[in-house]
Amino acid sequence: MKSTAVTPPTRAGTVPQRRDRRDSRWDEHRRARREQLVTATVAAVGEHGPGVGMEEIAAAAGTSKTVVYRHFADRGELHLAVCARVAEQLLDALRTAMTSTDKPRQMVSAAIDTYLAFIEADPELYRFVVHAPADRDPTADPIAGLSELVGEQATALVAMALEGAGRPTAAAEPWGHGLVGLVRSAADRWLSSPDPMPRAELTAHLTDLAWAGLSGVVTRTTTEETR
Repeated sequence: MKSTAVTPPTRAGTVPQRRDRRDSRWDEHRRARREQLVTATVAAVGEHGPGVGMEEIAAAAGTSKTVVYRHFADRGELHLAVCARVAEQLLDALRTAMTSTDKPRQMVSAAIDTYLAFIEADPELYRFVVHAPADRDPTADPIAGLSELVGEQATALVAMALEGAGRPTAAAEPWGHGLVGLVRSAADRWLSSPDPMPRAELTAHLTDLAWAGLSGVVTRTTTEETR
């Protein structure tokens, strides 16, 4: 009788299977298509505002809602993908700004101005990002919120300032996230104002307030140690 080669079973009695190369090609196609839909969403937000509907997003992508839902389970998942792109762009800009100087106060000013410039350039996209849709599952957020990531950058900035002053960095995290809350609240009010002040002026005011608090704490604790 002619023998037949049998692939030896793996643990649990399963037979290893190779992934068809066509599957890998489809993975790349799906990834590219998702990126195209995110780009279309950004364009639709620019045209229709942060309350843009899925039909308008599909139209911007030159397709149907059915195709959009083939790649994103719901509006919440699409929102997360847009947030991830915006976060990446903003964080890149913040890192560039923060490494443009080695002076802590100038770092604070550069970071604040970069944040304000980013939202000034596309306020509708900013509003879309910071107001999550009702159907978004917060536990599925891969970036843990845009403010959270910006807060981490601010924490690193404050830690650098404290290290430069020879101070412990334990307070860097609450101060860093507090700084983000300060800037975001002021930025939201600035965007909604019918007669907003120039960005440079707002940057100067926020820098003065933030740096007065930070430098004041550093100076006070250093003085206390020398008493």
